[in-house]
Amino acid sequence: MFVAGDIGGTKTTLALYEEADGSLTQLRDETFKSKDNGSLEQILGKFLRGEPLKAGCFGVAGAVIEGKAQTTNLPWSLDEIALAAAIKAPRVKLLNDLEAAAYGMLHLKPDRTGLAESCQSPGRKGNVAVIAAGTGLGEAMLYYDGQRHHPLASEGGHCDFAPRTDVEIELLKYLRNKFKGHVSYERVLSGPGYMNVYEFLRDTGVHPETPELKAKLAASEIPSATITQLGQSGSDPLCRAANDLFCEIYGAEAANLALKCVSVGGVFVGGGIAPKMLPDLQRGGFWKAFIDKGRFAGLMKSLPVFVSLNPRAPLIGAAHYAAHMV
Repeated sequence: MFVAGDIGGTKTTLALYEEADGSLTQLRDETFKSKDNGSLEQILGKFLRGEPLKAGCFGVAGAVIEGKAQTTNLPWSLDEIALAAAIKAPRVKLLNDLEAAAYGMLHLKPDRTGLAESCQSPGRKGNVAVIAAGTGLGEAMLYYDGQRHHPLASEGGHCDFAPRTDVEIELLKYLRNKFKGHVSYERVLSGPGYMNVYEFLRDTGVHPETPELKAKLAASEIPSATITQLGQSGSDPLCRAANDLFCEIYGAEAANLALKCVSVGGVFVGGGIAPKMLPDLQRGGFWKAFIDKGRFAGLMKSLPVFVSLNPRAPLIGAAHYAAHMV
């Protein structure tokens, strides 16, 4: 058996898997409030019941360096050796959460939908790119060695935002003034980034914010969700423009990542935002920006692009990685 986990600042989900005939079966899982516990070891103590384990693997929101990680939004220090001793397993592996999600994408065929015509043709073996906008912007890659894929972490979400159009150039200027300097892609492609896009369009007068819209946003618990929904219905031009600009920039950066790793094996769009904005992603702006790569437009058109609809990709990825460790 293997234990897998998705470790986040808000919640930690653990699952126990059993391997038989080359496939994994989930035996049980449980979700814990992370901040109610002092450590991952404490949560593992509550979850495990003395099962003999071959290995464990955990996706962690933070950088993993030499088998150790300091969680980004929790006062936890994680160490592979200490965790292995705590669960009495021969090996434990820590992965960045996007590394784990990337690995999980390979096993989500029923839980994904294609954005490109090339998704209808048989996939090619090769590197895979994974991009996931949520609370932040995560990026990762899967390197293909000729037989299997290996997840590679990155902090690409913190690279410089590169505008492509006159409107995006004005967006960059707006955000440089707001943040007093460096503007990363995460300042645009994330939950807070989505609001930055909306506020730019509003504040610069691209589209006015009507009194009706202002009142709806003031009464909304989640203004970004309200904006998205109004944009999808087409009932408000400002909200529609925010959705469109966000999706265009998302497509452009997904393509940048695909070019950097030559992801002929496909591009996966994960995270919490994409499933909620699926109608906007499918409307065409994402794809148009994705293939707008000059002399490489032909290559971009040939790449299958999928949206992951399963929020448990990091957990599934951690489980499959654990199964390959022994």
